[in-house]
Amino acid sequence: MVLNGKYNVILDDKHRITLPVGLRSKLNAASVIVSKGVTKYLRLYASADWEEKIADVIRDTTDPFSESDLLLATKYIHSAQDAEIDKAGRILVAEHLLEYADISKECVVLGSIDHIQIWDAKSYQAYSDENSKENAGRFAAASAELSQRIKRKRGIE
Repeated sequence: MVLNGKYNVILDDKHRITLPVGLRSKLNAASVIVSKGVTKYLRLYASADWEEKIADVIRDTTDPFSESDLLLATKYIHSAQDAEIDKAGRILVAEHLLEYADISKECVVLGSIDHIQIWDAKSYQAYSDENSKENAGRFAAASAELSQRIKRKRGIE
């Protein structure tokens, strides 16, 4: 399963977001886990994948006596919520998660290989604008870093 695509959706007055059919069918889940993203967005995983993709990684690589590891667990695990996908394809998003991501009404929902990202539309536009002066250097550096990782993985250097 590879989740991809960009969709514009609306957060309704009851804090529900409709997951686009294209992503929902590939996700193939009745329930999901919604968690904070690395920056101001939300990550959504099929409940069955959450343990393998996130919880196991954090459990296996963090020290329960490390303050910095506790901060990571607090951000990604403690704040996560379970959500059922209703018959209309909607999920209810907790208010604390909406506040974290500054999501108010207009949203962008992205397929991101193994999970879904939910962004406030304005925040996503600002973050993803390749042509802005602020982002131009960041995109170039990220591309160069990815290229180096691929070369290392392939044994090319």
